[in-house]
Amino acid sequence: MAMADEATTPLLASYKPKPAKAPSIDDAIETYIGATGAGQLFKAIILAFTWAFDAQQVFISVFTDAEPHWHCTAGADPSCSLAVAEASPCALPPGAWAWDRPAETSVVSEWALKCAGPALVSLPASSFFAGCLAGGFLLTTLADSLLGRKKMLLVSLASMSVAGVLTAFSPNVWAYAALRFVCGFGRSMVGTCALVLSTELVGKRWRDTVSVAGFACFTVGFLSLPALAYAFREASWRNMYLWTSLPSLCYAILLYFLVQESPRWLLVRGRKHDAIETVRQIAALNGGGGITCSFSMLHACATEREDATGAGGDGVFATLQSMLERRWALRRLAAIMTASFGVGMVYYGMPLNVGNLGSNLYLSVTYNALAEFPSSILSWLLMGRINRRSSVIALTAVAGLCSLACVVIPEGTGERMAAEVFSFFATCTAFNIILMYSIELFPTSVRNSAVGMVRQALVLGGVAAPMLVALGRERSFWSFGVFGLAVGCLGLFAACLPETRGRSMSDTMEEEEHKEASAAAAAAVTAATSDMDSNADLV
Repeated sequence: MAMADEATTPLLASYKPKPAKAPSIDDAIETYIGATGAGQLFKAIILAFTWAFDAQQVFISVFTDAEPHWHCTAGADPSCSLAVAEASPCALPPGAWAWDRPAETSVVSEWALKCAGPALVSLPASSFFAGCLAGGFLLTTLADSLLGRKKMLLVSLASMSVAGVLTAFSPNVWAYAALRFVCGFGRSMVGTCALVLSTELVGKRWRDTVSVAGFACFTVGFLSLPALAYAFREASWRNMYLWTSLPSLCYAILLYFLVQESPRWLLVRGRKHDAIETVRQIAALNGGGGITCSFSMLHACATEREDATGAGGDGVFATLQSMLERRWALRRLAAIMTASFGVGMVYYGMPLNVGNLGSNLYLSVTYNALAEFPSSILSWLLMGRINRRSSVIALTAVAGLCSLACVVIPEGTGERMAAEVFSFFATCTAFNIILMYSIELFPTSVRNSAVGMVRQALVLGGVAAPMLVALGRERSFWSFGVFGLAVGCLGLFAACLPETRGRSMSDTMEEEEHKEASAAAAAAVTAATSDMDSNADLV
């Protein structure tokens, strides 16, 4: 009887369909804010303007720490003419020479650092980059864990601005270097948080555009420096810090009221209600009908994240631990950081090195800053049409060759200036692509930490640059030569990275591992098919 009942039981009655897979965060966000409106795009671009203040603090020492020109005084000892030829007044007696401009126009002349040696002259700039490194290591995971993108950005921007204001009141070079360290510590997360937050607040279609907008704003900030320096050419260097830091502090207050937190980060951290409210605000700003819908997709993916383990992790350094425990993530991070180190050495070193070109300082810095505009456009074109990996390798090779050319081209010639600008142009483009590349290489749960580590590798190159620039004043190989070898050789490490062009952004490490496994399986199938075709041709 039991057998009869079993036989008459419909086969479909025992079938249990698999539960539908919850949508990914990327799919859910795209559903509601993918059609980014003008209002939200405007907010994202305003957020990208953070990069302008970032650029000012990075390159301000090109002018405040510049080595000013000097001349022999009337009735000076005949040996002064020989010192002029050697560009060193250190052996001259007091009163035999004088600065061309007031001593307070530069820290070098105000605190008599001309003859103190390259280590002391480069100390403030190196301290700034050392602060960037320390802040990047200690703060980079906070934007992924405790504080989030928006709070971390505001804290970093405010601390950078306050330190900049205090720098204007430095009594000596030691206090100056210490405050530059604090400024760099605060600045370490400004660009990273602005880049990640701006790209996570818009749909996929506008990510590259918003990223390039940030790079363009960086150029605007860079270009403002020679204009400010020329306006204050006869005034104290302290004015430069006041006129860059006070507007930055006001801008931080504006961002507090203007910008929302990343809904992607909120969902990954399990803050479902905050994420839905943020998406609701964005949808309302875009003018769509999202404000009346149920946000069921967000509820579904948020529920799945709450049940999942390792999505965001607990603890300040959980995101770094999550990357270090996975071989594929560690390999990606090591490769892109190595390439970034070489790029950072040239990117931060070339503007500091323009004084060694033998040309006008204001025009040289302006040419370097103007080179960033076409590099931003080229970055946008390359990201949309060409593979990321090959772009980085080609651009770093070109930058290295042009930098090496500066070693053999005579000083003060137009050809040397052109080679330097073209090397900086290629490096800027590689810099932009590396940052956008790193956003695509790592999932939302660790993205800010990964991008922060990449930026620290860039800054680490900047730490070595001031000393090389100081040594390059005696022999150009130590600046242009080392720059060229570093960026050209280390850029080859990008060949170890996977290509991400056209891929969607992952939310968790597990999702990225699944994509990695699928890509490896597809590559194995393709290789096996090729071998079979080759054997068939031989037969």
